Parts: sequence; structure tokens; C-alpha cells
Amino acid sequence: MNKATVLKEIIEQRRSIFPKDYTDTEISQELIEEIVNSATFAPNHKRTKPWRFKIFKGEEKAKLALEMQTIYKKSQPEHLFLEKKYTDIGFKINKADAVVSIIVNFSGMVPEWEEIAAVSMAVQNMYLTCTANHIGSYWSSPKIVDDLKDSLTIEENQKCLGLFYIGSLE
Repeated sequence: MNKATVLKEIIEQRRSIFPKDYTDTEISQELIEEIVNSATFAPNHKRTKPWRFKIFKGEEKAKLALEMQTIYKKSQPEHLFLEKKYTDIGFKINKADAVVSIIVNFSGMVPEWEEIAAVSMAVQNMYLTCTANHIGSYWSSPKIVDDLKDSLTIEENQKCLGLFYIGSLE
């Protein structure tokens, strides 16, 4: 197959695959780094490279799950709190082999929308790399990521755009 045919096939197969469908097979650190590194080839105006990623695995990932569950519980009025949603937050993070935070770093050199677009293209590169390697992936952007403080160090000119879940497939 020529490169154009392979690329077309990867693009057509790209899907959000949710943590419930991941297996317990560990993804190598090299492959996780390759997935995140593919993001850095996204186009970006004035070479601002506005993406910031942090990979969560193991103990750090478990702490992230607990922090997000705590934020959800504290932010919901008692009558709106759903035990299932609380449990699902922890399940999704713990079921993924790795979770990558997606942060945009606003440089002030270009309009903010351009840097958000560049980060979005970077995430698409991660999606395509996952697809090419038969790895499940899913970009989630729950409102509670705005309150992540312990797990993420967000600077004044930055914003968390969500979390990218990665997991092995059958």
C-alpha cells in the first residue's frame, strides 16, 4: 500500500474509544512517548508550540482519579450528586493505562483561538498515532478539569482543555 492509502485508512478508522473497552494490557513507555511526541508536529502559528502535556500513570493516575472525584463531590449540590457519575470518574481514569492532560499555553503572540486550534491538531496527531498502533484513545473535557490544582500546575496564561485517555485494545 502506498502512504496516501495508509493515511486515508488511518484517518477513516480514527474513533474515540472509551476506557470501558480497554484491556488491562500495559502500553510500553516508548509507545506512550511516541504518541505524545506525535503531537509536537502539529502546525502552530509563529512556532509558539502552545501545547503542554503531562502523562499520568500508576500512582499519579490514581491520585488524579481521587482528586477529580473529590472535585465532583464538592462541586455538586447534594440533590444533584450522582453516585454513578462519581464512580465513573474513578473507573475511567483507573481503567486507562495512561491519562494525558491537555494544556494550552497562551503566548500572547497570536489570537487565543489559533493556539487552541494548534493544540486540537496536536491531539488529532495523538489520536491518529493511537489508531495506527491499535491503541484506544478518548479526549474528555469535563468542567471539573478547570479545578484541578493538585495534579496540574496551571500557570496564569494556561488552561486545561481536558484529558486524553489511552488504553490497549483486544
